[in-house]
Amino acid sequence: MKIAVVTGASSGFGMEFVKQLNHCYRSLDEIWVIARRGERLCCLKDRLQIPVRVFEGDLLEDSFFQKFEQLLEGEHPDIRMLVNSAGFGKSGTVEQILQEDKELQLRMISLNCTALTRMTIICLPYLSKGSRILQLASAAAFCPQAGFSVYSATKSYVLSFSRSLGEELKERGIIVTAVCPGPSDTEFFRVSGELTNPLKRLTMAKPSKVVKKALRDSRKKKAVSVYGIPMRFSRITSKLMPHGFILKIMNRH
Repeated sequence: MKIAVVTGASSGFGMEFVKQLNHCYRSLDEIWVIARRGERLCCLKDRLQIPVRVFEGDLLEDSFFQKFEQLLEGEHPDIRMLVNSAGFGKSGTVEQILQEDKELQLRMISLNCTALTRMTIICLPYLSKGSRILQLASAAAFCPQAGFSVYSATKSYVLSFSRSLGEELKERGIIVTAVCPGPSDTEFFRVSGELTNPLKRLTMAKPSKVVKKALRDSRKKKAVSVYGIPMRFSRITSKLMPHGFILKIMNRH
């Protein structure tokens, strides 16, 4: 059975990946969608042509991974695509966020880094030649960001992990692509906080376009997918300029 596995599928990029997989990858037998909001997953399921299997669960809980791993062992599917899209961010200094919620930044690390890694490791034995992994990183991964410290650090981890994993899996013919979007029109900012930077507002991207490019870049076997000229410029700048200098500039806005 050929399947795709998508985490964070109840909204944002995860939901958009599911929609586009439904149109572009008709050879799939099923799409397995994972998120906490099961009712949203069921609504999504009813709108798709490819059969969808819903997994309502919290990726911060060990019990979910135990059950999912047992299911994989029992059914032994051929995972043609794994999309790790679950994650969240919170803007504000480390101390400000700490005052609001002592555990929030630790949960952010657990979901953005640990859960993503764990899902990847669990699925690896069921990937075969030609399979692809898409990991949702962020343009925030390109350099440290004061006022977004933990989030940008988690996404730097995703980018680094994805690139090195991709190199390790070359001999198996498995492609790993880190997707690094900038500000996008999703529910992300309902959790992270309102987007106030005017420059970031101007570079806001549509999720459908980011996902379309990500899937195209994955087919081209690219290690990193960056949508839009502003974010590509940001990536180049972060390579050429000292991060200390970039931090000073960003703190002035």
